[in-house]
Amino acid sequence: MQIASLLNIGHGVTALIGGGGKTTLMYTLAEELRPQGSVILCTSTKIRVPEQYTVITGDDPGAVMDALSCFGAVCVGAPYGTEKLQASPLSFSELARLADYVIAEADGAHGLPLKAHAPHEPVIPENAAQVILVAGVDGIGRPIRAACHRPELYAQLAHAAQDDIVTPETAAAVIEAEGLGGRVFINKAEDAEGWTAARAMARRLTRPVAAGSLRGRDYRCLF
Repeated sequence: MQIASLLNIGHGVTALIGGGGKTTLMYTLAEELRPQGSVILCTSTKIRVPEQYTVITGDDPGAVMDALSCFGAVCVGAPYGTEKLQASPLSFSELARLADYVIAEADGAHGLPLKAHAPHEPVIPENAAQVILVAGVDGIGRPIRAACHRPELYAQLAHAAQDDIVTPETAAAVIEAEGLGGRVFINKAEDAEGWTAARAMARRLTRPVAAGSLRGRDYRCLF
Protein backbone atom coordinates (compact mmCIF):
# COMPACT_ATOMS: atom_id res chain seq x y z
CA MET A 1 0.00 0.00 0.00
CA GLN A 2 1.17 3.54 -0.70
CA ILE A 3 2.08 5.81 2.18
CA ALA A 4 -0.37 8.48 0.95
CA SER A 5 -3.25 6.03 1.44
CA LEU A 6 -2.00 4.86 4.83
CA LEU A 7 -1.83 8.45 6.04
CA ASN A 8 -5.18 9.31 4.47
CA ILE A 9 -3.76 12.25 2.53
CA GLY A 10 -6.57 14.19 0.90
CA HIS A 11 -6.93 17.37 -1.11
CA GLY A 12 -5.79 20.62 0.46
CA VAL A 13 -2.83 21.40 2.70
CA THR A 14 -0.99 18.63 4.55
CA ALA A 15 1.58 19.78 7.14
CA LEU A 16 4.52 17.55 8.06
CA ILE A 17 6.04 18.07 11.51
CA GLY A 18 8.48 16.35 13.87
CA GLY A 19 11.78 14.76 12.79
CA GLY A 20 13.09 11.61 11.20
CA GLY A 21 12.35 12.07 7.51
CA LYS A 22 9.88 14.89 6.79
CA THR A 23 11.59 15.91 3.56
CA THR A 24 11.78 12.34 2.27
CA LEU A 25 8.12 11.86 3.15
CA MET A 26 7.24 15.06 1.30
CA TYR A 27 8.99 13.84 -1.86
CA THR A 28 7.47 10.36 -1.56
CA LEU A 29 3.98 11.79 -1.21
CA ALA A 30 4.55 14.04 -4.21
CA GLU A 31 5.44 11.12 -6.44
CA GLU A 32 2.50 9.04 -5.23
CA LEU A 33 -0.01 11.87 -5.57
CA ARG A 34 1.18 13.34 -8.88
CA PRO A 35 -0.71 10.75 -10.99
CA GLN A 36 -3.91 11.72 -9.12
CA GLY A 37 -3.63 15.51 -9.35
CA SER A 38 -1.37 18.53 -9.17
CA VAL A 39 1.04 18.83 -6.22
CA ILE A 40 2.77 21.83 -4.65
CA LEU A 41 5.69 21.24 -2.29
CA CYS A 42 6.48 24.10 0.08
CA THR A 43 7.45 25.10 3.59
CA SER A 44 6.29 27.33 6.41
CA THR A 45 9.84 27.32 7.82
CA LYS A 46 12.89 26.47 5.69
CA ILE A 47 13.85 23.60 3.40
CA ARG A 48 16.73 22.83 1.08
CA VAL A 49 16.16 23.63 -2.57
CA PRO A 50 15.12 20.33 -4.18
CA GLU A 51 17.07 19.24 -7.23
CA GLN A 52 14.34 17.07 -8.72
CA TYR A 53 11.52 19.64 -8.90
CA THR A 54 11.02 22.92 -10.73
CA VAL A 55 11.17 25.73 -8.16
CA ILE A 56 8.99 28.85 -8.39
CA THR A 57 10.19 31.68 -6.17
CA GLY A 58 7.99 34.60 -7.24
CA ASP A 59 4.49 35.68 -6.29
CA ASP A 60 2.88 35.04 -9.68
CA PRO A 61 0.11 32.40 -9.44
CA GLY A 62 0.19 32.08 -13.22
CA ALA A 63 3.80 30.92 -13.14
CA VAL A 64 2.88 28.22 -10.64
CA MET A 65 -0.07 27.10 -12.75
CA ASP A 66 2.07 26.97 -15.89
CA ALA A 67 4.69 24.86 -14.12
CA LEU A 68 2.05 22.53 -12.69
CA SER A 69 0.53 22.02 -16.12
CA CYS A 70 3.95 20.98 -17.43
CA PHE A 71 5.31 18.92 -14.55
CA GLY A 72 2.42 17.98 -12.26
CA ALA A 73 4.47 18.72 -9.12
CA VAL A 74 6.48 21.87 -8.33
CA CYS A 75 8.15 23.44 -5.32
CA VAL A 76 7.33 27.01 -4.33
CA GLY A 77 9.10 29.28 -1.87
CA ALA A 78 11.22 32.36 -1.41
CA PRO A 79 15.03 32.22 -1.57
CA TYR A 80 16.84 31.95 1.77
CA GLY A 81 20.54 32.14 1.08
CA THR A 82 21.85 30.10 -1.82
CA GLU A 83 20.70 26.60 -0.86
CA LYS A 84 17.42 26.99 1.01
CA LEU A 85 13.87 28.19 0.57
CA GLN A 86 11.57 29.84 3.07
CA ALA A 87 7.81 30.30 2.89
CA SER A 88 6.40 31.41 -0.45
CA PRO A 89 5.07 34.95 -0.81
CA LEU A 90 1.85 33.27 -1.94
CA SER A 91 -0.41 32.43 0.99
CA PHE A 92 -1.27 28.85 1.82
CA SER A 93 -4.87 29.61 0.92
CA GLU A 94 -3.71 30.71 -2.52
CA LEU A 95 -1.53 27.63 -2.90
CA ALA A 96 -4.49 25.41 -2.01
CA ARG A 97 -6.48 27.06 -4.82
CA LEU A 98 -3.69 26.40 -7.33
CA ALA A 99 -3.12 22.68 -6.73
CA ASP A 100 -5.04 19.60 -5.66
CA TYR A 101 -2.46 18.74 -3.01
CA VAL A 102 -0.19 21.05 -1.02
CA ILE A 103 2.48 19.31 1.05
CA ALA A 104 4.16 21.68 3.51
CA GLU A 105 7.19 20.94 5.64
CA ALA A 106 6.18 22.85 8.75
CA ASP A 107 8.92 22.07 11.24
CA GLY A 108 12.66 21.65 11.62
CA ALA A 109 14.69 19.08 13.54
CA HIS A 110 18.29 19.66 12.38
CA GLY A 111 18.34 16.19 10.84
CA LEU A 112 17.61 14.41 14.13
CA PRO A 113 15.06 11.60 14.42
CA LEU A 114 13.09 13.01 17.36
CA LYS A 115 12.29 16.45 18.71
CA ALA A 116 10.45 18.49 21.28
CA HIS A 117 8.81 21.72 20.24
CA ALA A 118 9.50 25.23 21.44
CA PRO A 119 6.49 27.52 21.92
CA HIS A 120 6.85 28.94 18.39
CA GLU A 121 6.91 25.49 16.79
CA PRO A 122 5.66 23.89 14.64
CA VAL A 123 4.51 26.49 12.10
CA ILE A 124 1.32 24.81 10.91
CA PRO A 125 -0.64 26.63 8.17
CA GLU A 126 -4.03 27.79 9.40
CA ASN A 127 -5.79 25.98 6.57
CA ALA A 128 -4.01 22.64 7.05
CA ALA A 129 -6.46 19.81 6.42
CA GLN A 130 -4.19 17.26 8.10
CA VAL A 131 -1.03 17.27 10.20
CA ILE A 132 1.34 14.30 10.14
CA LEU A 133 3.94 13.95 12.90
CA VAL A 134 7.05 12.05 11.78
CA ALA A 135 9.33 10.27 14.25
CA GLY A 136 12.47 8.28 13.47
CA VAL A 137 12.63 4.95 15.25
CA ASP A 138 16.42 5.13 14.92
CA GLY A 139 16.31 7.55 17.85
CA ILE A 140 15.36 4.65 20.15
CA GLY A 141 18.32 3.32 22.12
CA ARG A 142 20.29 6.56 21.93
CA PRO A 143 20.71 9.24 24.62
CA ILE A 144 18.17 12.07 24.51
CA ARG A 145 21.09 14.47 24.11
CA ALA A 146 22.19 12.75 20.88
CA ALA A 147 18.88 11.74 19.30
CA CYS A 148 16.56 14.66 19.96
CA HIS A 149 16.32 18.22 18.73
CA ARG A 150 15.81 20.54 21.73
CA PRO A 151 17.01 17.85 24.15
CA GLU A 152 16.42 19.96 27.24
CA LEU A 153 12.72 20.28 26.39
CA TYR A 154 12.51 16.62 25.38
CA ALA A 155 14.02 15.52 28.69
CA GLN A 156 11.63 17.76 30.59
CA LEU A 157 8.60 16.29 28.83
CA ALA A 158 9.94 12.76 29.34
CA HIS A 159 10.68 13.38 33.05
CA ALA A 160 14.20 12.21 32.32
CA ALA A 161 17.78 13.46 32.09
CA GLN A 162 19.40 14.40 28.81
CA ASP A 163 21.84 11.50 29.16
CA ASP A 164 19.04 8.96 29.62
CA ILE A 165 18.38 6.51 26.79
CA VAL A 166 15.29 7.05 24.63
CA THR A 167 12.93 4.07 24.89
CA PRO A 168 9.73 3.44 22.90
CA GLU A 169 7.84 4.44 26.04
CA THR A 170 9.81 7.69 26.27
CA ALA A 171 9.19 8.60 22.64
CA ALA A 172 5.48 7.87 22.89
CA ALA A 173 5.17 9.80 26.15
CA VAL A 174 6.67 12.94 24.60
CA ILE A 175 4.41 12.70 21.55
CA GLU A 176 1.39 12.32 23.79
CA ALA A 177 2.46 15.15 26.09
CA GLU A 178 2.75 17.56 23.18
CA GLY A 179 -0.47 16.44 21.51
CA LEU A 180 0.65 17.54 18.05
CA GLY A 181 -0.46 15.91 14.81
CA GLY A 182 -3.57 14.03 13.89
CA ARG A 183 -1.55 11.01 12.70
CA VAL A 184 1.91 9.66 13.41
CA PHE A 185 4.32 8.08 10.95
CA ILE A 186 7.21 6.18 12.53
CA ASN A 187 10.00 6.10 9.97
CA LYS A 188 13.12 3.95 9.57
CA ALA A 189 11.60 0.67 10.75
CA GLU A 190 13.94 -1.35 8.58
CA ASP A 191 14.65 -4.51 10.57
CA ALA A 192 13.09 -6.67 13.27
CA GLU A 193 14.44 -4.46 16.05
CA GLY A 194 13.07 -1.33 14.41
CA TRP A 195 9.64 -2.87 13.92
CA THR A 196 9.56 -4.06 17.52
CA ALA A 197 10.33 -0.54 18.74
CA ALA A 198 7.78 0.99 16.37
CA ARG A 199 5.04 -1.32 17.59
CA ALA A 200 5.94 -0.59 21.21
CA MET A 201 5.63 3.14 20.49
CA ALA A 202 2.38 2.75 18.59
CA ARG A 203 0.69 0.82 21.40
CA ARG A 204 1.11 3.86 23.63
CA LEU A 205 -0.22 6.46 21.18
CA THR A 206 -3.82 7.60 21.05
CA ARG A 207 -4.04 8.50 17.36
CA PRO A 208 -3.69 6.58 14.09
CA VAL A 209 -0.14 5.29 13.55
CA ALA A 210 1.63 3.99 10.46
CA ALA A 211 5.22 2.82 10.36
CA GLY A 212 7.81 1.64 7.91
CA SER A 213 10.79 2.63 5.84
CA LEU A 214 10.63 5.49 3.36
CA ARG A 215 13.96 4.35 2.00
CA GLY A 216 12.73 0.79 1.54
CA ARG A 217 9.21 1.82 0.48
CA ASP A 218 7.73 -0.60 2.97
CA TYR A 219 4.88 0.72 5.11
CA ARG A 220 1.97 -0.62 7.10
CA CYS A 221 -0.73 0.58 9.46
CA LEU A 222 -0.10 -0.29 13.11
CA PHE A 223 -3.04 1.29 14.98
